Amino acid sequence: MEVEALSGANEALDALGAALLVDEARHNLAFGILSTARAHPDVYPELRAWVVRDGDRIIGAALRTPPHNLVLIDPEDRRAIGALADAIEEELPGVVAAMPEVDAFAAAWSRRHRLTSVVVFDQRIYALRRMRPRRPTPGVERLADAADRELVLTWMKAFADEVLYGGGDVDGSRLARSVDARLASTDSGVALWEVDGTPVSLAGFGGPTPNGIRIGPVYTPPDLRGKGYGTAVTASVTQRMLDRGHRFCFLYTDLANPTSNEIYTSIGYERVCDSREIAFVARNG
Repeated sequence: MEVEALSGANEALDALGAALLVDEARHNLAFGILSTARAHPDVYPELRAWVVRDGDRIIGAALRTPPHNLVLIDPEDRRAIGALADAIEEELPGVVAAMPEVDAFAAAWSRRHRLTSVVVFDQRIYALRRMRPRRPTPGVERLADAADRELVLTWMKAFADEVLYGGGDVDGSRLARSVDARLASTDSGVALWEVDGTPVSLAGFGGPTPNGIRIGPVYTPPDLRGKGYGTAVTASVTQRMLDRGHRFCFLYTDLANPTSNEIYTSIGYERVCDSREIAFVARNG
């Protein structure tokens, strides 16, 4: 086995495309990062990837867009996890991937670098191929445009504070670049659910894969929750993506939130696998 370092979205996609397609839903995050980095290099100015080769076969891989976590790809051979942990020389804040490969890498990395692995949160990856009928919710969906930028940016930051970072640790300039890229793109964007002309919820979409696209984040301000708006905008934008010709839609849910998991399965999303984000921290003593 040997580990090869790659640089840039085009080189990484050329090398990893076939491996990612083995389980497109499981690998939608990696696919989405690579497609976004290729289409909008300002969003991810740096992209690094590593592939583990056994002869002509790629048996494992990972990628990273600093300062973000390593994204691990499900290895064909579990020995590739140790090879990656040995070969990656830069400091990693953490790793995100499906289970169980994420746990195996975290154990190998922590052991080699004398760090402690801390679970940040567990998620579930869902995929939808066909919508289920649902009761109508008051309101209408529309795509956000440049005039909605400040609202979208405010709600995206609120989502990150609440769900991803626990408050206060959001890179505002990076988030603004991401929102601007969404609003200017034809393959990603933000849908708003409006009631009487007032936005009450949003659902993003982007990170396309060869046959699918990721839905998220989904955010409703706290004082407007419990009215079905998040479900409605998710269902509407999912159908919009299917109508555009995507065979699948993907999304992530927080495993600690049973309500959101029930909402998405009621629309027609089905479990693919569970995913975990792990942070690496210094050991005490």
